[in-house]
Amino acid sequence: MSRLHVESEKERAAREAYLQLAAAADRFEQYENPHAVRVAAIADALAAGFHLAHHDRKSLSTAAYMHDLGEVAMEREYIRRAGSLTDEERIDLARHPVIGEQEAARASADRDVQLLVRWHHEWWNGSGYPDALRQSEIPLVARILRIADSYASLTDARPFRPALTEEEARKQIIERAAIEFDPAVVTMLLSLRDLKELLSFAKTSDPLAASVTAMDDDWTLFSSFMR
Repeated sequence: MSRLHVESEKERAAREAYLQLAAAADRFEQYENPHAVRVAAIADALAAGFHLAHHDRKSLSTAAYMHDLGEVAMEREYIRRAGSLTDEERIDLARHPVIGEQEAARASADRDVQLLVRWHHEWWNGSGYPDALRQSEIPLVARILRIADSYASLTDARPFRPALTEEEARKQIIERAAIEFDPAVVTMLLSLRDLKELLSFAKTSDPLAASVTAMDDDWTLFSSFMR
């Protein structure tokens, strides 16, 4: 048996293990549809648009499967309940990328994946967490993961709020360009076509979904999608 074949078998086994972790995270987060695999597909399409190297795309996909492991390890009920988080809960929740980094290490993910999990909540303007990185201090792959996670979250339902339509989600993303998201990555996301993972799960006949964008406090609404 060739060394190349052995490595391929190991990669397939690792990917299957990562997918199982992703499914467990999706169940804990109470997404109505598979979330992590959507994030991985959107992130990979963005990475392809930026002509990233194979290793970077592989690390990005693996980090997409693992990005919510910190929340699972924390097991906080406030992550799953309806309603706004308290200040104390938000401070506590900000620990989850670091815990996720540790969980990725325990799952034998390489250091590039661990750091992507750590940095998937960093913001373009420096107000993200845990390290308050800004602009080019945030690796491009982490900026891609941030927007892929956000879009997939916005367009899927959870017990405490409905999914947005594709148009509503794009509007939210555009409004946060140069604040939360790298404008170049926003532009790339808007250019994607014929990717089924971009389709929304919104029930457009639902009056709650139709009224989402009419709410006065856009920031309160937007932050609820970032859990």
